[in-house]
Amino acid sequence: MARKEPRIEDVNEKDIQVESRPKEWAAGLPAVYHSMKPAIEQMGLARALGTTFRMNQKHGFDCPSCAWPDPKDRSPFEYCEEGVKAVTWEATPVVISSDFWAEHSLTELRDRTEYWLGMQGRLTEPLYKPAGEDHYRPVGWDEALDIVARRLKSLDSPHEAAFYTSGRTSNEAAFLYQLFVRAYGTNNLPDCSNMCHESSGWAMGQTIGIGKATVTYEDFGQADLIILMGQNPGTNHPRMLTALENCKRNGGSIVAVNPLPEAGLKRYKNPQKPRGIAGKGTELADQFLQIRLGGDMALLQAISKRVFEAEEKNPGTVLDHEFLEKHCEGLEDLKEHLSFLDDDEVLEATGLRAEEIDELAERYLKAEKVIITWAMGITQQKKGVATIKEIINLLLLRGNIGKPGAGAAPIRGHSNVQGDRTMGIWEQMPGTFLDALGKEFSFDPPREHGADAVETFHRMQDGRIKFFMALGGNLISAISDTQLAEEAMKKTDMSVQISIKLNRSHLVTGKEALILPVLGRTEIDIQETGRQFVSVEDTVCVVHASHGGVDPVSPNLLSEPALVARLGARVIGDRIDADWAGFEKDYDLIRDSISRVVEGCEDYNERIRHEGGFVLPNGPRDSRTFRTPTGKAVLTVNDLEAVQRPEGTLLLQSMRSHDQWNTTIYGHNDRYRGIKGGRHVLFMNAGDITELGLADGQYVDIHGVHHDGVERVLRSFRVVSYPTPKGCVAAYYPEANVLVPMDHVAEGSNTPVSKTVLVRVEAAAGAGAEDKMRRTPAPA
Repeated sequence: MARKEPRIEDVNEKDIQVESRPKEWAAGLPAVYHSMKPAIEQMGLARALGTTFRMNQKHGFDCPSCAWPDPKDRSPFEYCEEGVKAVTWEATPVVISSDFWAEHSLTELRDRTEYWLGMQGRLTEPLYKPAGEDHYRPVGWDEALDIVARRLKSLDSPHEAAFYTSGRTSNEAAFLYQLFVRAYGTNNLPDCSNMCHESSGWAMGQTIGIGKATVTYEDFGQADLIILMGQNPGTNHPRMLTALENCKRNGGSIVAVNPLPEAGLKRYKNPQKPRGIAGKGTELADQFLQIRLGGDMALLQAISKRVFEAEEKNPGTVLDHEFLEKHCEGLEDLKEHLSFLDDDEVLEATGLRAEEIDELAERYLKAEKVIITWAMGITQQKKGVATIKEIINLLLLRGNIGKPGAGAAPIRGHSNVQGDRTMGIWEQMPGTFLDALGKEFSFDPPREHGADAVETFHRMQDGRIKFFMALGGNLISAISDTQLAEEAMKKTDMSVQISIKLNRSHLVTGKEALILPVLGRTEIDIQETGRQFVSVEDTVCVVHASHGGVDPVSPNLLSEPALVARLGARVIGDRIDADWAGFEKDYDLIRDSISRVVEGCEDYNERIRHEGGFVLPNGPRDSRTFRTPTGKAVLTVNDLEAVQRPEGTLLLQSMRSHDQWNTTIYGHNDRYRGIKGGRHVLFMNAGDITELGLADGQYVDIHGVHHDGVERVLRSFRVVSYPTPKGCVAAYYPEANVLVPMDHVAEGSNTPVSKTVLVRVEAAAGAGAEDKMRRTPAPA
């Protein structure tokens, strides 16, 4: 059904309500209510049930939110609150009518929030904004694709184009997309990994030879100890709570290392268990270390130092000498380096007491099987790569890689971001992949490394990238330094968004712009040879099929593979040996090529049809083999560099609300943190509020502190007294992105540093709540 006027109004940020205290537990019946109520209201009962009961089932579709793996024995309710919200957002039958675009200019729509934009409904027709105009207009598919093809053929060099990919994209679409881009002649393939787990890939690749988790789903239940660092499973991947509960029920313990206390790491009420409905649920974290922002590396080094000290007291009983001698290198260098670690420096960097660090060390020393798991709280630090190397160091010392119940577990934040990288979505794919791709399609792929997400905007800014295409996502909202990014995008000649629903990236455009609407993962995909399915890879390297189960909201939508195949036919044609028309008709042909190009995907079509799919090879996990230059895992030496906080400044981290998924906003409540009716809040330590002469509930301006001659300000944010570490504050993403300079990136990975941003907080200067952010040249 189409509608001309929205059913919802934008939020008034002056109406924010704050509960007296954050929640002490997560999930339970409230999670069921807050997921199913909007699902039934927005999709109707039949469509709501038709999607939720197929989600994450062996013959259903993969959840379009996080990449959490599925257990072998699945319940009929293999979904969580965030997953149902994601499906409701995607599978809504509400569509945007054609006259919407004549009624609403881009200038007007840019004043709307992401929530309002997403609630307008599904996109169902290609849209074109000519240069010099302020409105989109509907066009046919042939016209839209011809416009894209003409622009790409007119560029002086293929490197003047960049092609972004969202983690929601299927393996089949991603493989075709990177083929199209490389056949066009460039490796400019930025993706959402550049902004989340790129630091994990760099650190793990250099130390153990693979940038993926070395655990299985079952390992979580078998672990003696799980250390969670920089993550909030209760909001960002709630199904992980069940795996953590399994660990506790099997006698394991859990330690949470995080700046904020999170409800999901305190107590979990499993809504599928009687104790989760009528009982108290399960207490999860046995120890909570409220670490200062940027202090994780110091903590890890301190624990490793204590491991060496314990070995000295009891030689031969602490370190896994057999594993270290056979499979690792660098042990003596690490031991010597940590012997000089300054304990006072560690306490200053972490904000912890020595007793707390000793307790964690004792837990680690007693445990035979340990998993360390982390997310963006670690990867988005300046020293994110080095910090993850310290995680690997600690695991290697006691042989906690390559045995059941133990390993390294970066938790991917989007449903197929790992699969996209496996399929070739990376600006730096190795030569072996490019050789196989060239052999399969009879061409010579470009070898020069391309632009990542941050570099793409730098090249837009100076005119070197003139064309931008995004296969899903909302990069303008997701990237750091919001205003610089918007200015850069406006300098391009054309921007193209392949999308499901409206978002800000459709409104901040190149001189020309197109929106190309596609099927969602929940929808049935029928091509000329019949009903199709796609495949995805989860965070523990399991590749499985995903079958859409509900009717598309419009017969005018293309699937992502079909759209890319049609572009390939128009732009590349027979310059390479690719059956573009065949790829659109039958996705088995895409998978046949994947099986010959992508290592570990041999016999893809056969194995993907096995119940539950198949597991990609993983040397460290499977056989304790490591693809490093020496064939051994590398214990590394990393210089500690504490984050400096000048007087009068605070350290800011950005984070998600409970009512959002990445840049998609489902509502304006953060139930577990007690926030209702708005997102423009600044979480502050009570002592910092007093020292700055502020008051709980007061409105403030947040000024970025960066010495590049640019003033960055978030205006009129409400102060919320919250149990944060002293000197540390938090605000929601993507609103806080305006404060993160584009060149404030992690060493090695080039990931935006959104977890340690220096800011200054002052009483609001009187600007209205509508004046949320600005970026202007600072006075000389």
